[in-house]
Amino acid sequence: MFRLPTVAIAIALSAFAQTPPAPPQAPPAPPAQATPPPGGRGPRTPAPTRDPHTAGYVDAKELPDGTNPSPKDDGNFIMGPTHSPAPEMAAREGGLEGTVYNFVMESTDSKFYPGIARDPGGFGTPDPKDPTRMLINSHPAPYTRKVAVFVPKQYVAGTIAPFIVGADGPDQMLFTALDNMIGQKRLPVMIGISIGNGSGDGQGSERGLEYDTMSGKYAEFVEAEVLPRVEKEAKVRLTKDPDARATMGGSSGGSAALIMAWYHPELYHRVLTYSGTYVNQQWPTDPALPHGAWEFHENVIPASPVKPIRLWMQVGDRDNFNGRDGYHDWVLANENMARVLAAKGYHYQFVFSKNCGHTDRAVKVQSLPEALEYVWQGYKASGK
Repeated sequence: MFRLPTVAIAIALSAFAQTPPAPPQAPPAPPAQATPPPGGRGPRTPAPTRDPHTAGYVDAKELPDGTNPSPKDDGNFIMGPTHSPAPEMAAREGGLEGTVYNFVMESTDSKFYPGIARDPGGFGTPDPKDPTRMLINSHPAPYTRKVAVFVPKQYVAGTIAPFIVGADGPDQMLFTALDNMIGQKRLPVMIGISIGNGSGDGQGSERGLEYDTMSGKYAEFVEAEVLPRVEKEAKVRLTKDPDARATMGGSSGGSAALIMAWYHPELYHRVLTYSGTYVNQQWPTDPALPHGAWEFHENVIPASPVKPIRLWMQVGDRDNFNGRDGYHDWVLANENMARVLAAKGYHYQFVFSKNCGHTDRAVKVQSLPEALEYVWQGYKASGK
């Protein structure tokens, strides 16, 4: 899932330092990218490999190769370079013990997202007056959205259940982890909801509009239009308790997961992100938040009271990077997130993965069980 990466020239400070450290060194410039064909993306520029010990990155504990941090520990960790599948990610012989329900949602039925698509001609061009802005034209376009719902066999019909909402679904890996770990009593008996995006990618697309916009709209869409359909189609009852609700996603789906909880903490308290797009992907530009999700670590979190959010996040040493405007280095963005979360006293776990690209499948298969356990630490059923 490619995002239009770019390098951040903002200074990153150590998560635990009392005095500002030296700024991190800019990564070496990647090879020049070939000119894409008309309307196409062209060859993808390889991302430079970043060193987790770069000056200015957060102090982090280096783990033995092939291991994950404890789900009980907050803080910063370095993982890899070997990524072996966790046993909890192995599919059962005969398939899931739980049940997966699938349905589709049409754009014509949505009051929130009637659908857009970027005009032909590629990903747009930088504004010559402001390189942080992209000049892009979009037009109305219909879409069909897939939704998959995992109901564990332990769910008792008619009871109110906790749940996790994931982006860019359906997500079979999530369902496998839930199926195995609920059976092992390492996670609460919860519903897994995997929501497909509205199509496209990046600025000007429906997916970009849904996931990269710094507002509560996507969470409101899920609450008003998706969850009622989930209850109807899967015959479940979903909790209203924000401490029993989690969000997750990768790339822009990861930034969307945090955006959902940040703007609606009365709905969600638990967040899990892979290669979170905490960079400047918002389109259209919001003058109040001109750097999009980069604003999370640049201004929003440092200037806001602490919210009841527990966050697990990961980034890879070869994660997305582009030097166009100074606000698209995924590694630096996630490092900055760890720094500001630590400064504000949040419960968070940040994993820097070696030998790892953007939303790397091998890393997810290794780490998702531990990530889920971390995110659900401290959960106690309300009994309602």
